[in-house]
Amino acid sequence: MTDKIARSAVLAMLGEREADATICPSEIARRIASHSKNGWRAAMPRVHEAVDHLAARGYVASSWKGKSLSERRGPYRISRGQGYITPEN
Repeated sequence: MTDKIARSAVLAMLGEREADATICPSEIARRIASHSKNGWRAAMPRVHEAVDHLAARGYVASSWKGKSLSERRGPYRISRGQGYITPEN
């Protein structure tokens, strides 16, 4: 699994939801690790890196219990950022 796959999965999953919906990082890990024998937990570091990368560019935002987070830490949810772009098919 590459960083590009993880970033694409984040953007694609957000694109499949309502504009104001949030997603859990583990949902993304489960999607990209569905055929991996290491399981979704092994994919979590890649997901966190992808979220950090996308957040730094304004494509996604992080929150917890409805409150925006200035940086990813602890439990969090992912939403579309102000610079969100629809992933190319």
